[in-house]
Amino acid sequence: MHLTRANMTIAAMATLTLGLTAGLAVGQMKAPTADKGLSADKLEAIDTLRMRKVMLLPNGVIGLHSHKDQPTVNYLLQGVITFHQEGKPPVVVKAGESFAEGRATTHWAENRAGVAAVWIAVDIPKQP
Repeated sequence: MHLTRANMTIAAMATLTLGLTAGLAVGQMKAPTADKGLSADKLEAIDTLRMRKVMLLPNGVIGLHSHKDQPTVNYLLQGVITFHQEGKPPVVVKAGESFAEGRATTHWAENRAGVAAVWIAVDIPKQP
């Protein structure tokens, strides 16, 4: 009877480990490369600065991109955005918060909320 309990314990632990490993693999999401539900309207520009009003619809995504040539500061007016940067935990930004995307930033973003996310972005656009 003691041997049977030991075997059952080992089998249960193996099943649990396999289940957790499979769950982690499923939970890891590949970064999208295309935008979905994204729009941006130019509000103003002067010299090398540009200001835009950006909207990301519910379930929308901003594909993986770099800010190497386009550092940006942002202020979220409405909604919630989740940013994903390789090697870092996701960052959730809510209405009333600001966020910066420096030259070293490579990331993608998504709107998991049921309302559009709207923010003001001020950047130095890429030169043609």
